Amino acid sequence: MTEQDSGVPAPSGKVALITGASRGIGYGIAEALVARGDRVVITGRNEDALKEAAGKLGADRVLAVAGKAHDEAHQAVAVERAMETFGRIDYLVNNAGTNPVFGPIADLDLNVARKVFETNVVSALGFAQRTWHAWQKDHGGAIVNIASIAGVSPSPFIGAYGMSKAAMVNLSLQLAHEFAPVVRVNSIAPAVIKTKFAAALYEDREEEAAAGYPMGRLGVPEDIGGAAAFLLSDGAGWVTGQTLVVDGGLFLNAGV
Repeated sequence: MTEQDSGVPAPSGKVALITGASRGIGYGIAEALVARGDRVVITGRNEDALKEAAGKLGADRVLAVAGKAHDEAHQAVAVERAMETFGRIDYLVNNAGTNPVFGPIADLDLNVARKVFETNVVSALGFAQRTWHAWQKDHGGAIVNIASIAGVSPSPFIGAYGMSKAAMVNLSLQLAHEFAPVVRVNSIAPAVIKTKFAAALYEDREEEAAAGYPMGRLGVPEDIGGAAAFLLSDGAGWVTGQTLVVDGGLFLNAGV
């Protein structure tokens, strides 16, 4: 019986490294890529959660590497193990992020702001540099950075997060310019996605939170998985330096 006969997609030959992928958006992207036959390397802080995610995705197609995204030693190990195991890194998805503070920016602890930028932005640059030198510079590929609508519009009470995601959008532009024509770089700016990370924005009031969305619901990780899979495909071969807003139509209300 072949893999296709068994319902398992034949290997595509492509490999993706996805940070922060033990759950939520990162897991949704990993799931979409594995479903089309890619092999994936997933990272995250919690080793047990990563192992569980790898088991659900298919241990024969997934490598889990635990560590903190902003840790340069972890970045090096993740890329090295990906190359040792699969021999290539065609795609990079910078999804790992943090938002430890909720409140007005006037009272923002600057040490917290530094931590947010270190995790959300500097780590993404670090992974991009390492995958570029390890494989993509000579063989090509694509990068998707997970930004947020908070990075393209004011978002009261999550200002540090929004600033970091605006920086992520600009990082994508800089990388797209410098890495062209061999590597395409784009970002995705989701609205509220139903994940543990965003639970404070909708928990116990999901119907109210979803009321402002023309599509009538909040997003789910699969929505971002599908968008990322497109940007990491030949179908998006002439798309680079773009920010794809995936917001259920939320911005349509801006003129009302």
